[in-house]
Amino acid sequence: MSKVAHYLQDHLTGEVMTSSDVREYFSTDASIFEQTPAIVVYPRNENDVRKAARFSWQLAERGRVVPITARGRGTDQSGAAIGSGVMLVFPAHMNKLLELDSKTGVAVVEPGINYAKLQQTLHTHGRFLPPYPASIEYSTVGGAVANNASGEKSFKYGNTRDYVKGLRVVLANGEVIETRRLSKRELNKKLGLQTFEGEVYRGIDTLIEENRDVIEKTALNVSKNSAGYSLLEVKQKNGSFDLTPLIVGSQGTLGVVTEVVVDTEAHTPESTLILAQFDDMQLAEETIQELSGLSEPPSSIEMVDEHLLQFVHANNPNQLKGLIDPPFPKLVTLIEFDNPSPRTQKRMAKKAIKVLKKLQVPHLIETDAEKIEELWKIRHSAAAVISHNNGKKKAIPIIEDGVVPPEKFQQYLGGVYKLFDKYDLKVALWGHAGNANLHMQPFLDLSHVGDRQKVFRIMDDYYRMVISLGGSTTGEHGDGRLRGPYLRDLYGDDVYRLFQNVKKIFDPYAFLNPGVKMDVTMEDIKPMLRQEYTINNLADYLPKT
Repeated sequence: MSKVAHYLQDHLTGEVMTSSDVREYFSTDASIFEQTPAIVVYPRNENDVRKAARFSWQLAERGRVVPITARGRGTDQSGAAIGSGVMLVFPAHMNKLLELDSKTGVAVVEPGINYAKLQQTLHTHGRFLPPYPASIEYSTVGGAVANNASGEKSFKYGNTRDYVKGLRVVLANGEVIETRRLSKRELNKKLGLQTFEGEVYRGIDTLIEENRDVIEKTALNVSKNSAGYSLLEVKQKNGSFDLTPLIVGSQGTLGVVTEVVVDTEAHTPESTLILAQFDDMQLAEETIQELSGLSEPPSSIEMVDEHLLQFVHANNPNQLKGLIDPPFPKLVTLIEFDNPSPRTQKRMAKKAIKVLKKLQVPHLIETDAEKIEELWKIRHSAAAVISHNNGKKKAIPIIEDGVVPPEKFQQYLGGVYKLFDKYDLKVALWGHAGNANLHMQPFLDLSHVGDRQKVFRIMDDYYRMVISLGGSTTGEHGDGRLRGPYLRDLYGDDVYRLFQNVKKIFDPYAFLNPGVKMDVTMEDIKPMLRQEYTINNLADYLPKT
């Protein structure tokens, strides 16, 4: 066992593991990459995290860099939950709901808490956390915070960043800070601190004040964005200041989150679902834009395309039996209203039906809870793609999660179909139509040299296409290692330099999840590509996407 492991074992209350089987287990996440950690730590409390960070800081001061990577359940598809140094694994111990105010709905949780368990508890109090990802059953809240996750309810409610009101964060040197929105007076106190926290506040405040014009360029014309660092929301015109939006979505590259304060919404179990079918993509785009303009928009506008339906029908024909039958339309959307007031919900559903009738869109409406759940199987059938094997070929997450301006939705769909044709790949699309945020996973064999080379050519074509449409390379899954190389292309040199400075302010020795988001190139990630892609560690759940 290394000296670092010995030190950590002597000073931490949580378990420290160096056995090859444990390290191998944590060498992959849900991405296409592989990197084996040197040490795996199961921290029991914040103090363990502080000591680990402090020790890495002291080693870095002497010229030895030992990376630290925070990890939940490893559902990250961007390669942000793997690392070569110390892996801090939170679900084992730091997995608790610490506080819940049933009146305000504000909850305080540890990062390793299972998202679904938290949601179940919230439901018993008539609340819910809306930006839950498709992986809710097996992912953690800490992972959602790291990636600024969102999901099928985000069209109405927004993303994780909109619900995180404060954090406890262990900084690179082991100091703990609490983030929340500070008044101008409170900020001045932080700026005067003679600690690393003070350095961070002074550094970020100066960076914002001196680069306001550049920061404005990070405002993309998309409904959600998890690319880069969110500087726009840190300092408001009234002088108030909050590091929280900067940490959310930073994927462990700026600090290690040990507590999360989240706001919640009132939960309405009763909803109204409309299933609409399209054979004209232009009509689909127009319909979605009209629905977006309603005074109270739907909570969801989700979609699957005909290719996905054909795939499911061919490989598991009973899955959609009685729900939708061939010949399939080019696009199916699920439009849901969840307004707390039954009267308002009914009124808004009627307005949506009026739009669909005006545009002559075939549709059906459902209010029965059991039948609604059945219809949602159409959208959730996308899981059939990621769990299917076509010989040695498997669906791999390399070109998904792009998001474009709503008015470019049809162009986006067309561009994806052309891309799959170019590489002679079978296509299947699903995602968040209301947000123009799509997911797709081509079938490739990573043990085949030709397919391994094809991975990076497909990625280049896809992400450059998304950028050319004025979109973001990631709406909800984060940059990680996968999309980090495209950040400079997305924002330009000036913004990229700002992001580099943000990273340097928080992590001057560059040991917090290095190689994720910033300063990552294709040459860095190509050697990390797996020889075979599996998500076996999720086999005890039913994966969704």
